[in-house]
Parts: sequence; structure tokens; C-alpha cells
Amino acid sequence: MSGCPAHGGPAPVPLSGPLFQAEPARLYREMRRDHGSVAPVVLTGDVPAWLVLGYRELHQVTGDPVLFSRDSDLWNQWDSIPADWPLLPMIGRKQPSILYTVGERHRRRAAMISDVLEAVDPFALKRYAEQYADELIDGFCTEGGTEIISRYASFLPVRVLLKIYGFQDDRGPGLVTALKNMIDGRENAQAAQRLLTRSVAELLVEKRETPGPDVASRLVRGASGFTDEEIAEDLRVMLVVGHQPTADWIGNSLRLMLTDDRFAASLSGGRHSVAEAMNEVLWEDTPTQNVAGRWAARDTRLGNRRIRAGDLLLLGLAAANHDPQIRTDGSAFTGGNSAFFSFGHGEHRCPFPAQEIAEVIARTAIEVLLDRLPDIDLAVPADTLTRRPSPWLRGLSELPVSFTPTSAVGGTT
Repeated sequence: MSGCPAHGGPAPVPLSGPLFQAEPARLYREMRRDHGSVAPVVLTGDVPAWLVLGYRELHQVTGDPVLFSRDSDLWNQWDSIPADWPLLPMIGRKQPSILYTVGERHRRRAAMISDVLEAVDPFALKRYAEQYADELIDGFCTEGGTEIISRYASFLPVRVLLKIYGFQDDRGPGLVTALKNMIDGRENAQAAQRLLTRSVAELLVEKRETPGPDVASRLVRGASGFTDEEIAEDLRVMLVVGHQPTADWIGNSLRLMLTDDRFAASLSGGRHSVAEAMNEVLWEDTPTQNVAGRWAARDTRLGNRRIRAGDLLLLGLAAANHDPQIRTDGSAFTGGNSAFFSFGHGEHRCPFPAQEIAEVIARTAIEVLLDRLPDIDLAVPADTLTRRPSPWLRGLSELPVSFTPTSAVGGTT
């Protein structure tokens, strides 16, 4: 393959296909067996990259932002990337987002966002999550069964985030739909992205004129030295990356609790089982599987591979979590161990306040559902459940459940 970063050995692995959907852990094992801790892969359009599979190697890449930069301008493949390449939204050039800012400016920007999110009232956050969870459950609790992903997990996180960010309640339904269309890559995804971008810009204008106790207002007040475009892009990114991984965390955790005897036996027991299931998912079934990316600032070596200046390295978070050199007993229950890579590592990791917000939303979603529908059960054989066909985010396409019908509690917005 022209431009492939690999030199000899087994052929690069396409970063797509049925194994990514059905058995990614098996695929990562095979890639590690054939290629070692850093594997050559090809993206859509036969574009070459490296996938970092090893725990130690991933720690090295994410811990050295100078050698392995977040600056996408370094990429040595730009001359061969067409303008309509479908991965451009994920691997973009000269984007104003914090995702592609480096150095001291990134550290200042990250600190600002952490401070803004740290100020979110945890009691209000939980109250909003409970309120919207009750409202969504009211929509199906009398039916005796439903599909949890499309009617619950995929709506709750974004509704809570819209609330704490400062959007009016009447903007919620339209933005929820737009965000889902954009993430799912539907035919109207570009229109949805434009709607979201326009809505965020309008929100920031509104909050400059009439600030409130919300994330957008605090972001405007604390954004000295950053452009309006940067502020708007950061808020949009915070909404997008805050929603889908949290929705998948809810769905993956519920799947585990409904199919694994270690958790199914204690569904009606203490709350510790929910926390343990959520932690187990971050090790074994993490929503964020692979992340793009880092670019080598100079020629170097990583995992016995020769990495050229400008090569793209993809962060294999899920593969690193299963690294047999770290997980010597891959079947062991992870308990409270939180040394997973599910939130990244280093300067560009998910900010701690953002992690805490995601955890409150996901845990509240699960707890309220189990409180309201205590005999909830899987309505189809576990081996028939399918995943979205994505090598990036891992979540269920559907999670059909059954339960004893119950009355609504009248949750409101």
C-alpha cells in the first residue's frame, strides 16, 4: 500500500469490519499477536496510521505531548487526503477546538474548562438527572417493555448537559435530535452540525447579555484571551464528547447487569453493584475504544516500530485496557481498580470534573431505572444483542427489556 507506515511483516489491518462490531477484544489480541504493541492500520480511503495497543506504549505516547503532539498540521498525509474524506470532522486541520490546541495555550484552555465544570453544583446535577430520568421512564413504564437505548440512554445525558450548560428547556428536543443525527452520521448530519453550531453561538451571545448560574455564562466570563470562535467550539465539543460516551456507559453497564450473574444477582441489592458494574465496563467494554490521535513531531521508535515524523498514531484505549502484560489474569474482576485508559491520560485526557459529571449522570440513570422498574430483565437472548459498527465508540444498537408495568410518577422538565 502506498504510503503505509509499516515496513515488512503482516499486512496493515483495516480499522473497520465486523470484528470491531462483534468481537473487538479478539481482534486486538490478534493484532497484538501479529504486530506487537504498535500495529499498522489503514483508515477509510487506504490512509495509513498506527494503532497503539500496549498499555505502557500508550502511557508513553499520552505522557509526552512534545514528541507525540496533538497538532494535526504535522500529519505527513495531508497531500493525499481528499476534501470530502469522511473522517475529516474527527481528524481536522486547523480546527479552533481545544482538542487540537497544544503547549501553554492548551494548558490555559484546559484549566479554564476544568474550572468552569468544577463549579457545576453536584446536587443540582443529580436533581436534573433524576428529573429527566423520571420523565423518560414515565414515557414507557406502563408498557411492560421497551428498547432502552433509543428511549432512555441516548436521550438522558444530552438533556442534562443542555440544562447545566444554560439552554432553555424548549430548545432541548430539537438539539437532542440534532446531536443524535450528527453523531450517528445520518444523511442530515451536516445540517444537524450547523444547527448545533448556530445554537451554541446564540447561547453565548445570550449569556453575555444575561448571565446565569450555568456553564456557558462561566465560560464567557473566564475566557479572557480566547476568541469567540474558540469559546463556541469548546462548548460544542464539551456537549458532543460529553453525551455519546455517557449514553454508551449507561447502555453498556445495563447490559452487563442484565447478563452477568455477578451483577444480575444483586440488581435489587445495594448500590455498590451499580458502581462496580460501571467500573467493570470502563475496563472491559469501554465506550471510547479508539481515539484520533497524536502526530510524531520527529522520527522516533515506539514498541519496536520505526515511527516517522508526521505519522498519525491512534490511541487504542480498549486494547491497552486488555494488555496481557498489565492484566495478567484477564478474567479477574477489576473491583475498584481505576487504572484504565477509558478517560485518556496526560495533558489531553478528559478533565476530572467532566468525568465526575458523566459518572453522576450515568449512575443516576441506572439507579433511577432500577428503582422504578425493579424486575427489569433482558427481553431477547444476550447473544443477539448487536453493537453500532464503529471502531471509535462502542455502544449497543438496541437493548430490549421487559418489566412489570407500573404507573408514571409525573416527572416534569
